[in-house]
Amino acid sequence: MLKRETVIVLDFGGQYNQLIARRVRECNVYCEIFSYKTDIEKIKEMQPKGIIFTGGPNSVYLEDSPTYTKEIFELGIPVLGICYGAQLMMHLLGGKVETAPVREYGKIEVTVNQSTKLFENVSEKTICWMSHNDYIAEAAPGFEIIAHTDDCPVAAVQNTEKNLYAVQFHPEVLHTKEGKTMLSNFVYNVCECSGDWKMDSFVEESIKAIREKVGDGKVLLALSGGVDSSVAAAPIMERRSHAIGPPMEAMRPTITINTPSAGPIAEMRPTLNAVFGTVVGMFAFTVIFFAIRI
Repeated sequence: MLKRETVIVLDFGGQYNQLIARRVRECNVYCEIFSYKTDIEKIKEMQPKGIIFTGGPNSVYLEDSPTYTKEIFELGIPVLGICYGAQLMMHLLGGKVETAPVREYGKIEVTVNQSTKLFENVSEKTICWMSHNDYIAEAAPGFEIIAHTDDCPVAAVQNTEKNLYAVQFHPEVLHTKEGKTMLSNFVYNVCECSGDWKMDSFVEESIKAIREKVGDGKVLLALSGGVDSSVAAAPIMERRSHAIGPPMEAMRPTITINTPSAGPIAEMRPTLNAVFGTVVGMFAFTVIFFAIRI
């Protein structure tokens, strides 16, 4: 059982899984990502406030496509399906998913039902990011259509009795102009989260959890120079207590940018040199290994 209010993301192979979790955390609600292979019993033990199904590259009606047990819709936990996740919800609950006669890709105007919990404070006609070859041809029994486009008759559905929601578009990306509002509505209006978690505590909580797990052992961190690994390495290197390997400054070559000798740009020279040095350093040291004692 989780100690804090948590929304979990079930990943079905979507490229935006991390972004979905980030958007939920921006609502001051803790969020974790789990594979669609996660056992239903583990989810029951966690007792999340809500569940979000991600998108994915497959077709839900194919036998080898990622799927999940229908039992998840009977737990009394609100579920939001996004893109593939929306189609999977409809497919499992008796709806019809087919190859779309018109493939939607890009920014599409969607007409929504503003009286619903999901679309509260959202414009009736709003721009959303679509990316799908299949579409929901028929909503599952018990579901009400709450959004549509010219080429997608079922762009969003709801079953308020079971707190089940599904959207064909991607509210997590910035191309969906009011996507943050939609996800916030799901977190607060549907899941009824209190929003008492703060992003500031995430680093310290993560380090504490790693220390408890590793104990006196060692951890090998491979730094590729990308954003994810660099962010993971930063708090460790800042502490430098038990890190073996060069500090972040040592990874940054000295680069001098020719700027005017006076004026606003000249004043920014040290900052520009540091920024460009860091960027070049990250790319130059493609793989650097740190043996870390937490």
